[in-house]
Amino acid sequence: MGAGAQLSVTDKRRMARHPVDHPVIAEHFRVGDLRMHIANISANGFMIDDAKNLARGDRVIIRLPIVGRIEAYCIWIRDNRAGFQYERIIRPDDFIAMIDQLQPNPRLRRNR
Repeated sequence: MGAGAQLSVTDKRRMARHPVDHPVIAEHFRVGDLRMHIANISANGFMIDDAKNLARGDRVIIRLPIVGRIEAYCIWIRDNRAGFQYERIIRPDDFIAMIDQLQPNPRLRRNR
């Protein structure tokens, strides 16, 4: 049995994605600190729009408001975009509070 992450991507891709404009510095396990720009986020993961030096399966640790440090795995890359899935579940109330901080304009927030 492999030691990699056991991620179930297909059933979690239906979660609502919230557009955000959030720069982070990720701790990458191969290249060290890496600047990334989160373009959208969901309760299960996020997408960046400036993917460089990344490969599918890469692990990063980022710091998000409310949630704190969280590890994520790169599950897809296309052009300059990459999608990540968190290694643990974010509680719904923490996710809502995080979106309120990351997306202060209520007109951009999805209905809850």
